Amino acid sequence: MGERRWRAAQAVGHETIPAIIRETKDDAMLRDALLENIHRANLNPLEEAAAYQQLLDEFGATHDELARRIGRSRPQISNTIRLLNLPPQVQLRVAAGVLSAGHARALLGLDDADAQDSLARRIVAEELSVRATEELVKIALADGPQQKAPAGRRPKPHAPALTDLADRLSDRFDTRVKVDIGRSKGKITIEFATVDDLERIVGIIGMDGEKQPED
Repeated sequence: MGERRWRAAQAVGHETIPAIIRETKDDAMLRDALLENIHRANLNPLEEAAAYQQLLDEFGATHDELARRIGRSRPQISNTIRLLNLPPQVQLRVAAGVLSAGHARALLGLDDADAQDSLARRIVAEELSVRATEELVKIALADGPQQKAPAGRRPKPHAPALTDLADRLSDRFDTRVKVDIGRSKGKITIEFATVDDLERIVGIIGMDGEKQPED
């Protein structure tokens, strides 16, 4: 581990580098290497899912253990692994970055592989947002048009810009985000699964270093 940093130090002429030398069994070394690779910024969602699955299969890790080791919530681990259930043609689009992880998770709501592939092609062709995809999945599951709002209740105003903002926030925080606007004020709702998940989101927002007000 740390081989790239070691080679970089050699390249600039450093004769020594700070390091920790640790005896590790072969199976543990492979596990640690996988965990290190998961933290690489350029892993696509399917590569990440495959790494999770390998850790589960070969090392007997649980979803909770993985979540604790890599600092992610258990639902994140489970939802990422579920991407491996998508048909190959859809997985290719996710790996190529044509479909986002949010789109892929929405497609998992459909049980039929052909339906998943058909909607995936529509997402790409029409540049559908994650929210729009989720709504189409709901309609497909209901096998009919969306239900009308109850009489006498005014529907919430719909703004494409707000939907796009909710999509971008959802991708940023890797969780469902709702943006609602009323006559005089608006509201942003960020969902989280556990306290650790909440702390992860707070860290992304950038509030970790803020001091708490004194009593």
